[in-house]
Amino acid sequence: MITVHHLNNSRSQRVLWLLEELGLPYEIQHYQRDAKTSLAPPELRKIHPLGKSPVITDGALTVAESGAILEYLVERYGQGRLKPTDEQGLLHYRYFMHFAEGSAMPPLVMKLVFNKVKRAPAPFFVKPIAKGIADKVLKSFVQPNIDAQLKFLEGELTARPWFTGSEFSAADVQMSFPLEAAASRGADLAAYPKLKAFLDLIHARPAYQRALERGGKYDLLS
Repeated sequence: MITVHHLNNSRSQRVLWLLEELGLPYEIQHYQRDAKTSLAPPELRKIHPLGKSPVITDGALTVAESGAILEYLVERYGQGRLKPTDEQGLLHYRYFMHFAEGSAMPPLVMKLVFNKVKRAPAPFFVKPIAKGIADKVLKSFVQPNIDAQLKFLEGELTARPWFTGSEFSAADVQMSFPLEAAASRGADLAAYPKLKAFLDLIHARPAYQRALERGGKYDLLS
């Protein structure tokens, strides 16, 4: 039996979604973030040394990292589903399975961190300096990277309905999290109608809704 070690409000939500798309039986072990630090609880280190989510166990096997988990599930249980078979589609598939975490998420994580720096308690004489540095990094580096990536992704979904081509695939599942994160961190998706339509489409999928029911509250959608 597959067990998803599921951390609330995390990347593991898309693992639940993929399992629902594949119609696979699975169990969920729930973990809650620390209310003050938002970090995963130490119990997750019993499953994987880094103590992070997502991670799954499948019999004697332990698989971590979103992309690796999705690829493992599709390769082992997909029976040809949710993965393109044509050469160009496969190139898009591999690209976006890696792009999601390798390129899209880093500036979004930086935006989250620098916004926390701006709000963090500090002595009155230090706070303006910290805020000024954070604002400069956000304005000169982080936000331009996010904007460039959203423009790129809008173009990709203008060229074809899904990230790999004409059919929905696991790469679309993988790309859901950075786009949801971008929206939750202030991206004006009205400027990116294809990306907004993509999110509307995936959120309406029955498998996505079932994953939300099983996974619990998912604050990236609030």
